[in-house]
Amino acid sequence: MQKSKVAAAAAIIAGACLPAASHAQSSVTLYGVLDAGITYVNNTGGSHVIKFDDGVSYGNRWGLKGTEDLGGGLKAVFALESGFHLGNGQLGFGGALFGRQAYVGLQNDWGTLSLGDQLDMTNEFMTNYNISGWASGYAIHQGDFDRLNGDRLPNAVKYMSNDISGFKFGGLYSFGNVAGNFHKNSAYSVGASYTHGDLSLATAYTRLNNPNGIYGFDPYAMIGTRTFLGQATVSVDPATGAVTDLFSNTSMNVDSQGTFGVGGSYTIDKLTLSGNFTYTTIKGFGQSSHMQVYEGGGLYQFTPALSLIGGYQYTNFEGHHWNQGSAGVHYLLSKRTDVYVSADYLRASQGVDAVIGYSFTPSTTQTQADVRIGMRHSF
Repeated sequence: MQKSKVAAAAAIIAGACLPAASHAQSSVTLYGVLDAGITYVNNTGGSHVIKFDDGVSYGNRWGLKGTEDLGGGLKAVFALESGFHLGNGQLGFGGALFGRQAYVGLQNDWGTLSLGDQLDMTNEFMTNYNISGWASGYAIHQGDFDRLNGDRLPNAVKYMSNDISGFKFGGLYSFGNVAGNFHKNSAYSVGASYTHGDLSLATAYTRLNNPNGIYGFDPYAMIGTRTFLGQATVSVDPATGAVTDLFSNTSMNVDSQGTFGVGGSYTIDKLTLSGNFTYTTIKGFGQSSHMQVYEGGGLYQFTPALSLIGGYQYTNFEGHHWNQGSAGVHYLLSKRTDVYVSADYLRASQGVDAVIGYSFTPSTTQTQADVRIGMRHSF
């Protein structure tokens, strides 16, 4: 299967995150990624912090993937993938044992049909173009409203085509499983890509009805705004100015979230240029708001082991603006182990408490910055 040039470059940085597929008729493969390091943030809730953090450059995981040859070109496939925090050993994804992926399906020359908790099409087709995120794992788009961080949907039926002369497409439907209301908590996602030589293009659309659970909305923590869809997101103590997040424990009830994205990349010798645009519509309380994100940047492969990545994002939402720059240097110690240094700087418009990538407590000012040194190993 032909990959995009950005994906290929990212694989060089990441090392072999997944082992080579077995050529046996039936096989089960164990794989994983471990990422850990130290991060400095200049302002989180009014103070700086130096902290241990993990799963940043690449999410910590271990998993099992398998195939069984059923004959006649048909195979049974499955995957069970668990996300966790290396610092304390606790499970991620709300404590789900296999929160990263859990599916079973059938595969033949036409593609793969699978059922379970699965990555959406925005992840399958658009995440590779989040060049800032490859530079620094913190540099997802504001609040991950456009789901470029690599998200999944539960109770899903999914189809992914095989590569057809560089063209690939897919679709997914996620059941809400709510008695008497087929629409509630449901979701769907579609996408496609085309790769020809050094050029790669892709597009995807994902819609969630009544976003909930780990994808529920906590607007202040996500983007640092004090209003959202016309609703207050914080309360402020008039005496001290202390800010209390109104949705830190119970998510805001949002009707729907729909995100459209297009992206592309082009490789010129050692340089890969990448860019994307996403348009997200969020509806609730009788209102609709729209977030636009424009991102561009590049990866320069100095040597097979050493690479420099940089990206810039501009975001517009409900009259607010964000400008963010990210950079990272990655060095492969081996095919499976690398060390890296990364940094981000975000400046938001007046009245917004800046927060990088939904990763830290919002700043008490319009700006927030971080620097990180880390290590990643895959097996």
